Formats: sequence, C-alpha cells, structure tokens
Amino acid sequence: METINWGIIGCGKVCEKKSGPAFYKINHSALTAVMRRDAAKAEDFAKRHGVPKYYTDAEQLINDPDINAIYVATPPYLHKRYAIMAMEAGKPVYVEKPMAMNYEECKEMITVSEKTGQKLFTAFYRRGLPYFLKVKSLLEEKAIGNILSVNVVYYEAPKETDAFPDKRTWHLTKEIAGDGYFYDLAPHTLDILDYLLGEITDATGYCQNLGNLYEVADTVSAVFRFKSGVIGTGQWCFVTAKEAGQDSIEIIGDKGKICFSTFAFTPIQLISEAKTEHYEIIPPEHIQQPLIQTIVNELRGIGTCPSTGISGSRTSRVMDWIMKNK
Repeated sequence: METINWGIIGCGKVCEKKSGPAFYKINHSALTAVMRRDAAKAEDFAKRHGVPKYYTDAEQLINDPDINAIYVATPPYLHKRYAIMAMEAGKPVYVEKPMAMNYEECKEMITVSEKTGQKLFTAFYRRGLPYFLKVKSLLEEKAIGNILSVNVVYYEAPKETDAFPDKRTWHLTKEIAGDGYFYDLAPHTLDILDYLLGEITDATGYCQNLGNLYEVADTVSAVFRFKSGVIGTGQWCFVTAKEAGQDSIEIIGDKGKICFSTFAFTPIQLISEAKTEHYEIIPPEHIQQPLIQTIVNELRGIGTCPSTGISGSRTSRVMDWIMKNK
C-alpha cells in the first residue's frame, strides 16, 4: 500500500492529541473516516481534524472501500468485537490497550489475525518513544551489568469524581474496562518491562478495594518473574494521599541501577560503578506518533512494528495472573 488510509472507531479523548493527529501527519498516511455513536461529536471531531467522512456505525466504517486500516479506540469491552470484524473484512488493525478484556479474548483475536492474514498491532506506544529506547540502549550496553531485579511503584490520589457513580469515568466500570485504573494504567508498565527485559513467564498478586470509593480494585501488589530469571515486584494504589504520589521503575543490575518512570517522563537516572548520569528526554506532541509510524512502515513493507498482537497478549496474560487472587 502506498498510502495507509485509516478509519478510527471511537474518536474520543485519546484521539484528540495522543493518537488522532498522527494518522494524518505521518507521511504515506491519511485519516479518511472516524466513527462515534454520537453523530454530533463524530461530526465535530471530523471537522476539527479535517477528516473527510464520519460514521455512527462501526460496521459501515469498516466496510468503507476507501479505508484500508482500522484503529480501534473504544473502551476495552469492544476491542475484540471490532478488531475481529475489521480483520475478517480484510483490513489490518491497531487496537488500544489493554488489547482486550482478558488473555482469552486476546488469543481469539490472534487466531483471527492468523486465519485472515491481517496484521494486528497494539497501542503500547512506549515501545516507540525515545525515552524508553534510551533505557533499552543502556541495558543493551550493559551500563548496569547483569540485570537482577526490577521494582515498580505507582501511587496516585483519587480523582474528585471517583466516589460519584454518575460522574466517574467508565474506567471504573468492570464490564466496560476491567478492574479499574489498574487495567487502564498498569498495562503500560508491564508491557514496557516486557520490551526492556523480555517475556514475563510467571506472576501472582493480590488486589483489594481499600478506599471504598467504587467497586473495583484500587490497590494491587504483584510479584513476577521474567524468562531470563530476573525477579520483579509491583505496587499500584489509586487512593493514596496526593503527597504520597509516586511513579517509578527501578532496574537493578550487579553494577548499578537505572531509574525512570512510566508516565511522568522524569529524567532517566543511571547510577553505576563507572558513572552517574541523567538523561532528560521530552515526549513528542502526539505521543503515539512514533509507534504509528512503525505500523505505517510495516504495512508498506519497509519496517517492523515492535508492538504486536502477540506481545500485547502477553501483557493481558500477566494482568490475569496478578488479578486471580481477588
């Protein structure tokens, strides 16, 4: 394909800046149509972003002959349905994270991808960001020697709307998004660890609702092991005091450590026997653009995207393992 003509299913908040503009700013890529059930909102998005067509029905967008690739940006409970529909219509798919509601759904999507021959990508866009690629290069250079362990901490204060059912985000509705903020945010961390350190082959965890603001889990603790033998721990809590907020990943080696963050893009710290250095790397305006560029390249036959259905499914499998002790 000379030009990848994209259709977006679910042109909501994530598409405004993080992903949407990338589809029409990248060379050999165009945003041809968007879909949202609310016609007024779909039309408004299309006008503001210069998109030629808009729909209120996903199937109509998928079957539009002018579109040759689909981006599924809906809440997770619809990912499997629309991804499979698109692939069966002969179109490759880029699906938001988490890839699906659970690992079993991911496997169904992969099976359809293999059966139809259509490529399946996941929106774990940190795999394309210079910030995390710098961490990867430091690890590959053995800047901290052999990797021994990794520790993750993410603490966040509750949102003002969390306690009000009529105001809270859909991320807290289990049937729509899975088990709360953990399912929304932790996948980014678990996936980038998969990219940096290799596949996680075993994990367990515990989850609780300690804040009593909503029904799903707000506190999660996990232990996981990588194929390499490296051991990791993770702590997530979404009801801490604001002053206790923390976003950190610490990778320990036998010659030092690397400290960085999943969301805050704090300066990367390298502390080793040889040197101590800081690397400040600012994320791009449209944070998904580097990864989307790799997808466009692969669809055009000139590159490879690092975030696939296979890699995305591994993260869903790890989350299932962690959340089994509910």
